[in-house]
Amino acid sequence: MILFLYGEDAYRSHQKLNEAIDRYKQVHKCGLDFEYFDFSTVSGQTLSTGQIFQDFFDKFKTISMFREKKFFILKQSFSNQEFKQEFLKNKKEIQKSKNIILFYEEGKVLANDSLFRFLKKYAQCQEFKFLTRQELKRWAEKEIQQYHAKINYSAMDCLIDYVGQDLARLSNEIKKLASYKKTKEIEIKDIELLVKPNIDKDIFKTIDALATRNKKQALYLIRKHLELGDSPLYLLSMINFQFRNILTVKKLQEENNNYQDIVRKTKFHPYVVKKSCFAADRFKLEELKKIYHQIFEADFRIKTGRINPAIALDLLITGI
Repeated sequence: MILFLYGEDAYRSHQKLNEAIDRYKQVHKCGLDFEYFDFSTVSGQTLSTGQIFQDFFDKFKTISMFREKKFFILKQSFSNQEFKQEFLKNKKEIQKSKNIILFYEEGKVLANDSLFRFLKKYAQCQEFKFLTRQELKRWAEKEIQQYHAKINYSAMDCLIDYVGQDLARLSNEIKKLASYKKTKEIEIKDIELLVKPNIDKDIFKTIDALATRNKKQALYLIRKHLELGDSPLYLLSMINFQFRNILTVKKLQEENNNYQDIVRKTKFHPYVVKKSCFAADRFKLEELKKIYHQIFEADFRIKTGRINPAIALDLLITGI
């Protein structure tokens, strides 16, 4: 039997890997026929890549003294061309065996890769793509329920904006928030207090273009994000997040606070404050309030199905 777990969402794929290992160990108590080959650490091993395949193949063909199925995990083997070639040369013999081979690949796998094509045809495959925004919310809600905690709609949006698709971090942040609030509902102020946002430098380029009134560049960058697969709602949420920061910084500037005062009072990352100050210098306070309202309107129209999300982004940018 050949299994194949792959995809960019390493958190969920690793959970599935651990489940497979646990199931095997529950059935095969001695655990002596479990072999783990990690090709991401091959460079630090004394065996050559050819020797590694031979080591794997010799163990694969050896009959277990315990009459158990052997379980082989091959992690990141796609990076090793020699191993792939040798594996495919011996694929018929390997397929006849009752032993279990689990290929585990984190990150993108090329669809035209010869080993990928073989596994897609003959293995039990499961791909772990990054979750969409709605899927992230559902996943986070289940995590929150495990701690018997509650979160309001706005706070959930804020949490996803801050953390993004890093499920390992999202799980840790939820645990921290649930512990802090106990039986009370998690609110935006709790997330702003306890969770540091991811710094998306590409989004800052778009904000910089908007700040300098370079709408042509801003539109180009937004469309580039869309081509790369970023969802319009994610992009809008990041623009909303950045302009909320800019508005906060602008208000403090108007109150004659210096850079250090702003870092201390907002508890923002210094990089965020630096970029927000740059943008705030190019807008009047009333302009920022108007833009923030326009972002809110675009978000509302998208979520109520009144406008295509990509069109809403274009109109928002041309209207700033």
